[in-house]
Amino acid sequence: MMDNLRAASNHVVLKIILGLIILSFVLTGVGNYLIGGNGDYAAKVNGQEISRAQLDRAFNNERSRQQQMLGEQFSQLAGNAGYMQQIRQQALSQLVDEMLLDQYAKELKLAISDEQIKQAIFSQPAFQTDGKFDNTKYLGLINSMGFSADQYAEALRKQLTTQQLISAIAGTDFTLSGEADALAALVSQQRVVRQATLNVDALAAKQQVSDDEIKNYYAQHKNSFLAPEQFRVSYIKLDAANMQQTASEADIEDWYAQHKADYVQPQRNRYSIIQLKNEADAQAVLEQLKQGADFAALAKEKSADPISARQGGDMGWLEPSTTPDELKNARLTSKGQLSGVVKSSVGFLIVRLDDIQPEQVKPLAEVHNAIAEKVKQEKALDAYYKLQQKVSDAASNDNESLASAEQAAGVKAVETDWFGRDNIPEALNFKPVEEAIFNGNLVGENGTPGSNSDMITVEGDRAFILRVTEHKPEAIKTLDEVKEQITGLLKHNKAVAQAKAQADKILADLKAGKQDALKAAGLTFGEAKTFSRNDRDAVVQSVFALAQPQAGKPVYGTSEDMQGNIVLLALDEVKAGNLPEAQKNAMAQGVAQNNAQIAFDALLSNLRKAAKIKYGAAVQMQ
Repeated sequence: MMDNLRAASNHVVLKIILGLIILSFVLTGVGNYLIGGNGDYAAKVNGQEISRAQLDRAFNNERSRQQQMLGEQFSQLAGNAGYMQQIRQQALSQLVDEMLLDQYAKELKLAISDEQIKQAIFSQPAFQTDGKFDNTKYLGLINSMGFSADQYAEALRKQLTTQQLISAIAGTDFTLSGEADALAALVSQQRVVRQATLNVDALAAKQQVSDDEIKNYYAQHKNSFLAPEQFRVSYIKLDAANMQQTASEADIEDWYAQHKADYVQPQRNRYSIIQLKNEADAQAVLEQLKQGADFAALAKEKSADPISARQGGDMGWLEPSTTPDELKNARLTSKGQLSGVVKSSVGFLIVRLDDIQPEQVKPLAEVHNAIAEKVKQEKALDAYYKLQQKVSDAASNDNESLASAEQAAGVKAVETDWFGRDNIPEALNFKPVEEAIFNGNLVGENGTPGSNSDMITVEGDRAFILRVTEHKPEAIKTLDEVKEQITGLLKHNKAVAQAKAQADKILADLKAGKQDALKAAGLTFGEAKTFSRNDRDAVVQSVFALAQPQAGKPVYGTSEDMQGNIVLLALDEVKAGNLPEAQKNAMAQGVAQNNAQIAFDALLSNLRKAAKIKYGAAVQMQ
């Protein structure tokens, strides 16, 4: 077991693990803690500096994240200097928040133990294979890292401390049992309601609309009757996947000969080690081994490296690129060979070469089918690019039609029906194709056909040549085109107004105790229906807005249903609901978490207000 993290860093295997985790933190932005300040600074928070290097790293991480998330759209945004400066400001704000939280945690004397850091290291999935530590994996990765264990340990300690602070805040808010019960009763409440419906469609059928009303409505709402821009397009599609090719044995053999290095497995050695703190102890163990002592037993008993010791000193299979210098310096060449005492940065080692796996080259027979597929793909792509160029040249040379391009491609162009921006044909639903159609460059004067497009490539090794054959610009529809539509709208509006007025009168009469008011209007309340707050019904919100009925007297109100009809409501009874204990606890937890988030946001706001924050020249985008 490790007494403290600094001691733990003096183990070959643990140095490998620590370096690997440093990589993960660099990639996610935590590596900002590892960067020292030099040159001008980005900000000083209560006298503590955030360096230009930290800001640049955070900015580049956020830029990469947005590029992965937004794809092609990010290319356009990246050209906007204001947008990129906003990303940089956001990155700096995050760094300031992290530093404020770290400072506050120190003020509260929050601490992370060495044992917690050790467990965080050992639980990293990046170092595991099938849930267990994989020596070869983390040894290979540490070799490519330029960070020390101490640097990573400090970064990890800061991150875990901040997490401890956040958890402490989240755990300070809670909901009392009585509050939870009251909230659960309110949420689970049920209401028994009768309904009477004023059918708007039936009333609309009885409305009269004059020509003047129609003309006035059209004049006031012309822009509501726009006919969208429309296109008809001819296009030729090229697809590499459709260009089936064959692979001869000669092709396969040539490809294998040219790429033989891809199928070479370099020599691998398997080592075991025993790590000792001083040379005298190492020499004593070496003498025991020379006298026939069991290497694995001594490793488990005496090695200062806890991870390899668990495996009897076994370090697993290592390639030259993943073998630490300490093992290379042992200069072992034969199976079973034992080194002398090897001095290293972590103490003194005794190394044994357990096994050797010579360099191997996979025979052609073993990779034949895979190479055949590669050859076919390469030939298909080659044919695709040649055809693409041929069709593109034909379309450029004969810009009045796609006839020459059709002849070059060996296929007929496809003709679309009329479509607009909101219903582009599925076959053309690619952003570069849409942009070519709608940017106006392919439309001639007065809607006449324009030029052929350039070759438009899209993902999946596909490409299009297209031509706008007909075009209709956006235009206001004539009165004759929309007269029927306007007539229907006006009748509906009149019917809604009539239904609302009638409902208001009936409601007033019912509230005044005139129980025959509904009958006089030719309406009756339907059978009672029980509603809960979660019901998907348009009247639910109105139902639960009504006051509770007293002494068996209904409470009346109005609402609208999903069809737009006006509904009269009679609330007869309010029932206490029953919320399962698990749901009640989840609800209380959700309320507490929401309150904790509010508290955390307030904490950050107060820390910022109280802090002395000075921004440097490095804030500006490079």
